[in-house]
Amino acid sequence: MRILLTNDDGINAPGLAVLEEIAREISDDIWIAAPEEEQSGKGRAISLTHPVRTRKVGDKAWAVAGTPSDCVLLATHNLMPEKPDLVLSGVNRGQNIAEDTSFSGTIAGAMFGMQMGIPSVALSQAQSFRERGSLPWDTARKWGSKALKPLIETGWPGDVVMNVNFPDVDPDDVKGIKVTRQGFRDESIIHTDRREDLRGNDYYWIGYRGKMSKPAEGTDLRAIYDGYVSISPLHVDLTHEVFLRTLREIWKS
Repeated sequence: MRILLTNDDGINAPGLAVLEEIAREISDDIWIAAPEEEQSGKGRAISLTHPVRTRKVGDKAWAVAGTPSDCVLLATHNLMPEKPDLVLSGVNRGQNIAEDTSFSGTIAGAMFGMQMGIPSVALSQAQSFRERGSLPWDTARKWGSKALKPLIETGWPGDVVMNVNFPDVDPDDVKGIKVTRQGFRDESIIHTDRREDLRGNDYYWIGYRGKMSKPAEGTDLRAIYDGYVSISPLHVDLTHEVFLRTLREIWKS
């Protein structure tokens, strides 16, 4: 199996090294195309208004001056001799659950792989649930192939991306794997911090302020809170099917 690795944390991110370890438990044919610089929160952006440069950093590895979607596009069209059999995006530094999935560059890398007709998986390691700065990479290392191998053996629909999140607990404290749906937080965790530069001008930092919500059973949020690996099938179709039927009644011909 030919596997392409990408991420949104950048070519030198520790999570990418963890992902390579996980991938090598599945195959020896590993290729890497990852952003030259961190692209967190860039979502499904692609670079349309400027050239995208690449820098070879290994026999089968490139740093790409672009987004995760750029990385997957260039790898499959230009950098690799043949299209990969699988795209793995991550392992992200921090969870990608609930509404995070809509702007996550990690999810976007996998989404673009799916768009190219390649089975794709996003992987993320939850952090800072136990305490500020907690980030147990060994949990992703130990549980990565345990989550991936059954998925690869079973397969999944061509319009689906698999979203895997590892909880912020030590490897031996993981309670197991749960198949979940995307949750939704009951309070926004995104906030802005206004500051002033030395010339008296305002500038802002946008970031997260961690708050625990009360998610429903069966959601990715609940699974991560409870110490389980979460696996969710995601897709690009954003149509709200229930309200769609209501709207059709309004303009019923």
